[in-house]
Parts: sequence; C-alpha cells; structure tokens
Amino acid sequence: MVEFRRWITALAVLALFAGLASAQVSGGGTNGGPLTCSATVAVPPLLRAEGMTELIGDIVITCLGGTGTPAGQPIPTANITVSLATQVTSRLLANASVSSASEALLLIDEPGAPIAPAVSGFGPGAPQSLCPSPAFGAGPGGCVEWAANGIAANGGTLPVASSSTTSAVATYNVFQGLVNVNQVTFQGIPILAPVSSGSQRVFRITNVRANISGLGGGGFAGTTPLLASVSISGSTSVPISNPVQTAGFIQTGLTVTLRNFNNSGGLSGSGTGFTQCTTVTTGGVAVLQYTENFGTAFKTRVAPTAGYTGQAGNGTAFTQSTPGTIYNSESGFIFQQASNNGFVAGLADYGTRLKAVFNNIPVGVKVFVSTTNLASNVTSANTAAPTGNTNTSSYAILINGEASPDANGFPPALSPTTSVNSSTTGIYDITNGGAVAGASYVAVWEVMNTNPSTDETFNFGVWTSYTANTVSNTPPAGTATVSASYAPTPPVPFSTSAGSAASSSLTIPRFVDPGTYDNKPVLVISICQTLLLFPFVTNQSGFDTGIAIANTSTDPIGTATQAGTCTLSWYSGAATPTPNTPVSSIASGTVYATLASIAAPGFQGYMFALCNFQFAHGFAFISDIGARNLAMGYLALVVNNGSNLAGRNQTIAAESDAH
Repeated sequence: MVEFRRWITALAVLALFAGLASAQVSGGGTNGGPLTCSATVAVPPLLRAEGMTELIGDIVITCLGGTGTPAGQPIPTANITVSLATQVTSRLLANASVSSASEALLLIDEPGAPIAPAVSGFGPGAPQSLCPSPAFGAGPGGCVEWAANGIAANGGTLPVASSSTTSAVATYNVFQGLVNVNQVTFQGIPILAPVSSGSQRVFRITNVRANISGLGGGGFAGTTPLLASVSISGSTSVPISNPVQTAGFIQTGLTVTLRNFNNSGGLSGSGTGFTQCTTVTTGGVAVLQYTENFGTAFKTRVAPTAGYTGQAGNGTAFTQSTPGTIYNSESGFIFQQASNNGFVAGLADYGTRLKAVFNNIPVGVKVFVSTTNLASNVTSANTAAPTGNTNTSSYAILINGEASPDANGFPPALSPTTSVNSSTTGIYDITNGGAVAGASYVAVWEVMNTNPSTDETFNFGVWTSYTANTVSNTPPAGTATVSASYAPTPPVPFSTSAGSAASSSLTIPRFVDPGTYDNKPVLVISICQTLLLFPFVTNQSGFDTGIAIANTSTDPIGTATQAGTCTLSWYSGAATPTPNTPVSSIASGTVYATLASIAAPGFQGYMFALCNFQFAHGFAFISDIGARNLAMGYLALVVNNGSNLAGRNQTIAAESDAH
C-alpha cells in the first residue's frame, strides 16, 4: 500500500509538470530544449531631465530553443507589456480598431536589416510588414499567422511564419503598442520558437517615449536610472529572465548663460544699461548662450545621413528604418506605410528647439535676435548652413513658433528683418516694430545640425533700437527680463497634464521649463538724470544763498535737447527735516534760480538737486544781505548716481562726454 501511494504521488507530480509544459511554447521537446528568453537594453541612453517625450533604449527579448509549432497550425501568441515609473508618451496613431495604438513598435527578428537574399516570414531579410490589428495582434480576430518550414542557419528546418496555411509567404513582423498611462502593451505577439540549435528569435521593442520630467534627476549627473519592467501574459507562457532593465539614465540636458554683448563675461545682474535721452540703433545688448550638458542633449529632427538634409530636406521619404541603429535624433525608428493612410511611426515633428522669452520690454523699444547661432558675439557674422551629410558644425535657425512643425522637410524659418555688421549678420525684430505694454516676446531656434561626439554651445545675439524723446517720456524707464529653456513648454502651446500623456495631436518633442533661467535682467532703460551737490547752503545770521540750475542740453555741438523736473533735498541734521522742494520742468537752454530763504527758510546745511535731464549744472552764491561785506560763489558738484552715466558704453555721442 505504501509503495502504491508513492507511485500515485509521483504520477501526480509528473502530470503537473506535463501540464505546465503543455501550456508553454517551449514544451521541452527533443527539437530545441526548453524555450528560454532574456531581456536586455544594450545601450541605455542619457535622458534629458527636462524632456516629456524622451526615447528610452530599445528593449530586446531574445529567445532560444523550444518546440516548433507544426506547419499549417496557428502560431501561439502572448501579450508583452513594458511598464515604466512614469507616463509613456509615445505618439498615438489611432486607427478604427483602437484609439490607444501608438508609434511604439515591436519588431520580430529585425526585419529590414541589410541582409541578402531577402527571406519570407520572420527574419532579418524579411520586409517590414505592419499587423493592421493592434487590438488583437496575431491572435484570434486579428492578423492570425501560421507556422511554415524554412531553412535554418545550420541547414536544418527552421519554423517561419506565414500568412497562409499552405506556403511560407511574407507575413506580419511589426506590431503597434497600446498605451495605457505608464504602460505599453503589444497584444497577440506570435511566439514561434526558433527550435534549431544556433537559431534565435528576437523581439525588439522600440519608439517607447517617456515623461522624464516627472521623475527628476537627483544625485550625481547621469546616475539616476529609468527602470523598465517587461512582463508576458496571455494564453501562452513565455519564461523571461532579467525582466527589469535600465532603459536610460536621467541628466539635466541644458545650461543657459546670459553673457555681455562682447561675450567676454557674464552680463551684469542689472542688465545692459541704456538712457532714455539717447537714441539707439541696433545697439548690442547680450549674448544668450545655450550649452548641452552631454553630447546628445541637442538633436536634429532625424540623423543628417538618414534622408533629411535640414533646411533643404527632401520632405518625402525618411530612411531611418534599420532596427537597432542609434540615430542620435529626436526621431526614433521610422516606419512608413503609404498603403495604411500614410502611416508613419517614430518621426518627430522637429529637432531640438531652444527658446528665449522676453518680458517687461519698455514700450516702443525694439528687440532683435540673430537668425542663426553666432561664432562668438554680436559682431559675428551669421553661421552658414552646413553642406554635406558628414558636416558636424553646430547650426541652428530662428523659426516662427515653439511647436510649429517642420513641413515637408523644411523648418518654418524666419527671414531677417534687418542686418548689422555690414550686412553679414541677419537679425529679426521679435517685437514687430516696438514693444507694447504687458506683452511677452518669444524667440525660438531649431537645431539643424549638431555633433553628438562633443558638448556644444550655441550663441545667439540680442540687440535693441529705440528713438529717444524725453519730452514725451519715451521710451519709459524699465528693466526687460529674459527666460530661457528648451521648447515647446507649458502652459502654451499645451498644458502640463496634456504634455505628460500620450497624444495624437501634440507635437514631439516636448519639454518642461525647470525655471532655472527665468526672469534674468537683460536690458534696462534709465531716466536721464543729473545729481548735483551744493555742499554748503545757508540763510542764517544775515546771510542768504542764491541757487541757479542750468539745463545745458542746448549747445552748438548738436546734443539732443532734454527737459525735466528737479527735486531739491535739504540736509542739516536738524530734528525736524526740511521738506523737499519740487522744481517744475526746466526747459533746455534755460536757468532756474531761487534763494535758500525762499525755498528753505532758516536752513543751513547741504543740498542735493536731482534733475531729470542729463546735462544739469549748478552754481551757488552766498553773501550777506545786499552783498555789502562778504560774498562767494561755487559750482555744484556733479555726483555719479549711475543714471547720468548709464549707457555711455553703448551709443552716447562723443559730444556727451564734452559736458
């Protein structure tokens, strides 16, 4: 009885293992041994911490062994899901069957690889063919595939796929992924065991984009990993080792520096100074310097050698379609199928874009930016468009909006509105003739050529023009600021929540603005002032002081005439301060005169006169009443308060210095 019970137990265990084996593709038969699969990400890329649509590394599942499916029988299928710790943002390419179908693709056996002769069914030489049923894949109700016999590498029989029950004809080897928040699932993937020794089946998952901006990049640069887990479910059991892979490392991609217009140092914390009373024509303001923090942080739309030649793009076909190739572009693996309503997967809408947002520009002031990156500073000529697909020079051009897509291979470039440096530097007026109150003005450049082997810097120049009219207080005093980041970013042209999710309508790439380079003073217009010090003024003990202030902006050397008010401030150390004395506008070429006994009765001390015009000069005359016994006079001292000298390094005419 004991022996019988032992045999019953052994048979039960054997039956259990047999049942598990029958549920697997491998089966453990004599042909190839158990089916074993492993996942890898051979090249985890650096991912920009600011990016909302970053391409993660390709996930490759390699399978060996297994028991073959008999020829003429449907190939068993399984669902393969990739899960991330953030949202999947691959472009949605919805069709009639399912709205969540995306540009994320699963390729079987590297189809389209340059191998001759071409083979049918699965295999590197097979043509790329998209399953038209992403909801079911090759499962029931979808693009069902059957097993057929092919030739293995060792000359034996190799199972291949077929869309027919009778012959090994070309079949589907490209499958769309369905996006659900942080996951992308490939439904009904045919799992045809390679069986033959020395043969393998390869499933490549590509074009998965991730919202990296939702993760941050704490720790040292490039050490924060993005993990991707691979799970397989469905009626077919497929064992997989190493299911959790590092799909990329997160690092801040961009550094922006605001430089002076000579690019010889950082711009002053208060910005470049100009004066209200001096007309400026395309005066240099600053250099906006964008530097990538790693060699592939700036990318072209597609690789320059992949069928896209930048500004003169051919606009029709893109040849960026070899599985496993690293293109270092905003686009990934590009799959096109004209027969499927022009289906295109993996193609970005533009290259990396860099933007500058100018705020609080004083009314009427024009701001210009260079239409290309410059070699150094505002005296540099425009960078020439590179020629040839092997040119690695840095090149970016000004375009007409954050999210305006490239059309037919051509970026939406803006033409210069004027030029400087003997017409060698084209510049564009982003204020369209002069700033208006409360408006923001945006400049966006698209990277058209780059060298992924080095960390690049792009310099863009900033200039200003305005007409001075102190009588009408134009331009008004004020400080313009600039903010810089990648583009496009929320809140325009999309919200943060919308940009963080997969979309069929939003453009790619998308970014967030971390706020690191926001509201930096770039240009300041100061009122033209002169501060005069009268070091001794008295109307005590029988004395009085005559005070004269002359507006000398009318002269024989052509200085721009100005007019403005003055404020007389009295300082004596008395317990009760003497109130300030306002002086109505002093016209150019006239002299204001008063007595201390009238302006500040009983006063003795010193006095500052702050005049809102540039060329004020003062004279004081002290005497006893009637000037019978004692009298003296002196010139007031001109004190530099920062406004009477502001802008001299820009465009103040030589005659100004003569004053």
